[in-house]
Parts: sequence; C-alpha cells; structure tokens
Amino acid sequence: MRSGKVVNAAETFTFNPKEGIDNPAMVFTDAPESGSAPRPRLCVLKQDDKETYGFNLRLESGCRGHVIRNVVLGGVAQRSGLQDGDRLLEVNNCYVDDVPHPEVARKIKLSGQQLCLLVLGGEEYEQAVSQGRDLQSLVKVHKEEGCKPPRLCHITKDQISSLGISFSPLEGEKGRFSVNLVKGGAAERAGVCKGDRLVWMNGAMVSHLTHSALTRMMKKCGTSITILVVDSESEKIYMQKKMPILPAMAVPHKLPFRARKLHLISGPEGYGFLLRLEKTPSGNTYHVLREVEQSSPAEKGGMKDGEILLEVNGESVESLKHEEIVDRVRLSGKKVSLTSITPSGLDFYTKLGLSPLLFCEDDAADKETENNKPTSAKVQESKESCVPRVSAVSATTDATNGEEEDGYEISVL
Repeated sequence: MRSGKVVNAAETFTFNPKEGIDNPAMVFTDAPESGSAPRPRLCVLKQDDKETYGFNLRLESGCRGHVIRNVVLGGVAQRSGLQDGDRLLEVNNCYVDDVPHPEVARKIKLSGQQLCLLVLGGEEYEQAVSQGRDLQSLVKVHKEEGCKPPRLCHITKDQISSLGISFSPLEGEKGRFSVNLVKGGAAERAGVCKGDRLVWMNGAMVSHLTHSALTRMMKKCGTSITILVVDSESEKIYMQKKMPILPAMAVPHKLPFRARKLHLISGPEGYGFLLRLEKTPSGNTYHVLREVEQSSPAEKGGMKDGEILLEVNGESVESLKHEEIVDRVRLSGKKVSLTSITPSGLDFYTKLGLSPLLFCEDDAADKETENNKPTSAKVQESKESCVPRVSAVSATTDATNGEEEDGYEISVL
C-alpha cells in the first residue's frame, strides 16, 4: 500500500515560464450517462506572481492514484474546476497515473505559472479501476487524434540565410502569426516547419503583440532566437479545448544548453569531487561542482568542473542548505544521481524564464556500469565505497590569491 505522503503543489518557484494565452478557461465535459464510460475533465490553472495553485497532491493509504486534496476555497485550483478527491491522469498532456509520485510533483513544479491537468472524479476513478478499465485508453478516447506537441526551437544566424524565418499575421486575428521559412535555412534546420504558428519568442508570449512589435523584437534578438511553434492543425485543437500551448509541453530542438543527469557509483575514496557554495558577481549563490579528480567516479560519470548542481536523486537543491545536500548524498549510499548545468546554460534558461530541468539529458545512464565498474572484488566489498567522504567548511581562503571568500561552504565528496 502506498503511503500518505503529501506534496504541496502550491509552492512558488524561481524558474517560471512567461504567462500564457489570455483568459485560459476551465473545460468541463458533460456529466456521463448511466453505464457510460467515465469522462475526464480538463482544468487549466493560471497563477500570477503572488498566487499559488492552491491544492495538495497526495498519495493516500488505501486509495489508488494521485489524489487532489486541500483545494483552497476561491483559489486558482478551485476556479479552474479542480475538486477535492479528483485523481490526476495527465499533467500538460503527459499521462501520469502510472508515474512515480515524486516525478508527478516535479512536472507540476516545472510547469511554472500555467498548468493543464486532466482529472477524473474520485468516485468515477474508483469505479473505473474496480471494473478493470484501462485508464490510459480512457484518456486516449477523449484526446484528439493527430494533435502534436509544440516544438521549442533555438535558431542561430548563419551567413547565407541569417535566421531564415519571418512571420505573417493571420488576417483579422490579433496576436496570431504564421511562419515563413527560407528553404534549407537556419530556422528549418532548427526544427521549424513551413506554416507553423508562432506561440512564444525569447520567453514572451506573442498573443498580445502586433506584427510591428514582433518585428522589433526580431531586430533586437542578436545572433539567435528561441521560439515555441506548433503546426496549424494542432493549434486549432488546443484553441478548441481552450488549452494554452506551453514550453513545458514542448519537444526541444537544437537547444544550445541542456541540463545533464549524472549517475555515479562511489569508489573507496568517495566520488572524487568538491561541492562548493559560491556567490556569483550578480549576487546569486549556487552549489558548484569543483576539483573533479582524475579517473574518479565523478570524472568517469561525466562531471565537469564549474557546473552548477540542480538536483540530487531527482530532488531540487534550490531551497536546500549546503549541509542538507551533503546529507542526501550520504544517505544515497554508494550510488547517487546528480543533475547539473553550466553557468552559461543556467543563464540561458533564466533569461527565457524556463527551468533548465525541463529539458534534461540522461546519456550518462548508459555509461554507468562500464565507467564505474570496481577494479577488483576487494574494492567492491569495501565499506568505504558505500559512503562519500565529506568535510564541510563555512569559509575558506582562496589558494590562488589568499583572499578570504565569505559565506563559502565546501564539501569533499
């Protein structure tokens, strides 16, 4: 039986996409007739900077599924049609009923200020399960065939075609633009297709823009732009459902930076890297991976000096203290999963208003066994290989210039 663990989905987050389409509305299906298949409801939640979503997501003993609880009266969730006891089936068009609870909570957090939830009433859900219905098939029945996900495309200018893209306003429809392409140009190579509809550019929704304002944005974009596009037929379906098209739903194309998930197995001397709490010139403080030892598990796992730590075992470190991160690594035993990104990559996503965790590479998983294989049976049996070496320091002296760096914490892992 699953535990009653509570995940508060009403948190605020540092990385948020810009606001989506205007006036997103809740969408209800008609009440099912007696004996008919249960019909899921689509709820679109939109929060401003001062609001929370206003509900909890729970796993409850003796109760199947991801359960909606504690819906705040008059809050974002209730206004969207979310009800206490609802079971969550999809998050942003992604089926989640069979997905581990922490990953579902993570998808909600990464969505930012807009969120699309497909839910089924508690009684309907329990009835469907007792009847042996396939919930995923039930969801597919109520989804439009041929609806494709949007694409998040990064376009870099070239000498021949420049960006290779322009936009035409749809006649009589403010804030809607069709894509024109230079054949074989930079935009086409970045995954943009002729006739696509433009949804979002460099972090800003275009639904409220005039064509002249969009043109000015293009001129200021420099050597590259990042745009969210969708094919025209899929756009019609999203609009019919009154459903926003969000970066959290997108398939990435040619993004210059991606967060990386590293899978490490501790050796007899630990993982072989330093974790430092560092303050940047901008005043922000990050947990940084440093001094990766040669031939260490960290190096073999793909760790790069200077990358910023984002997650430990799928848990964001954004709100964690330095010693709390170290504790989580210790409690992992001899295996740990770390998600990191370069400072330039973090800056890229921050400017777009997106979380870098939305698009994460996990190619290190395929190398885990080969790169971290113990060199002998003696090493494999070593008790030391099950725990990292850790020593925390609240302030250090820079070995290069001898100046004290206030507020730094260091842990050897």
